[in-house]
Amino acid sequence: MKNIILILLVLTFFDTSAQNAGNTGLSFLKFGFGARNSAMGDIGNVISEDLSALHYNPSRLSLKSGNEVMFSHNSWIQDVSSQMFGIKTSLFGIPFALGFNITNISDIEIRTRPGEPQAKFNANYFYGSISSAYSFSDELSVGATIKYLYEGILNDEATGLGFDFGINYLTPFENLSISAVFRNLGSMNSLRNQSTKLPSEFRAGPQYKFDFSDYNLDLVIAGEYQKYFDSDSHINFGLEVIYNKIFALRSGYQSNYEIRDFTAGFGLMWGNLRFDYALIPFNSGIGSSNIFSLAFSF
Repeated sequence: MKNIILILLVLTFFDTSAQNAGNTGLSFLKFGFGARNSAMGDIGNVISEDLSALHYNPSRLSLKSGNEVMFSHNSWIQDVSSQMFGIKTSLFGIPFALGFNITNISDIEIRTRPGEPQAKFNANYFYGSISSAYSFSDELSVGATIKYLYEGILNDEATGLGFDFGINYLTPFENLSISAVFRNLGSMNSLRNQSTKLPSEFRAGPQYKFDFSDYNLDLVIAGEYQKYFDSDSHINFGLEVIYNKIFALRSGYQSNYEIRDFTAGFGLMWGNLRFDYALIPFNSGIGSSNIFSLAFSF
């Protein structure tokens, strides 16, 4: 008999992303895209104004014109590694974005008796997505994403489709916006005997920007309500301070998680190039997640 505990860990994908994750899997879909979002409590639904919106809330792709490419590397806990890449352009004045995620857990040991492992295998996950947004006015935009999903564990494979639907509203109050999204709706084919359930969720929240031009400072504060359909709900917050459009310090807080809460990071901007870093520490000696991302606008 194979190591049952290990297989269960793989099937739930070390689900420290959400407490009491119910019967869902594919937790790599919960990983953030872009270190800025992760450093601010993973609230990209309400703060993303770049290519990373394809992962969080596609309606926000309409907030920034032009082309962009972004790469993000997530060195997660328990030897989980996740890479995301995206590219955005416009066709007929409508933004389109392509996104790709490759996540793997390597050298998982198989044991039927004490001693050296009898064999090792990898667990691999992938999604490819296309997103677009449409603006009804300068204030209101909607967006949608479709994802092709893949998971491969030992000798078993499964594929499926996921969908995101988002909305963004710039309120009559200057610098205040509200965003909401349904993410990871869809289904998977069977993985051996049973299909994996997607971690479907709903997010909504506001963002407010302060401009202290006399001090060359910009301040962003944001928060959101997050509800996984088969799990607990969370309240997440994020704060960003930007000096002279060059350097940014960020922090965040995620509530109702047993082994994590605070997040932090920084960003550096040189013209059209941006580098971001995020640190997500975990409690109970599990370790920390380090996220790096690089974006270029043109």
